[in-house]
Amino acid sequence: STPAVPPQVGSHRDISHESLSLFRLLEPQIEILVLGTGDRVERLHPATLKQMRDCGIAVEVQDTANACATFNFLMNERRLVAAGLIPP
Repeated sequence: STPAVPPQVGSHRDISHESLSLFRLLEPQIEILVLGTGDRVERLHPATLKQMRDCGIAVEVQDTANACATFNFLMNERRLVAAGLIPP
């Protein structure tokens, strides 16, 4: 059977437990997920953030420009990090 494809994310409103499922499947497991929400920082649903923390993944939500910089910084520190970026 074909694995389920996470729903498309067009804006911060589309970020959900389901849309973040890919990040929970990565091997080795990431420590930090940096999410860029476009031109400005947007609030995500607290339950979505808690579900990721419960899986052992910290979530950092920033505007996309800062999310890119944070991702690069964490990569340079050799952290297990991934980014989900919505274009500004």
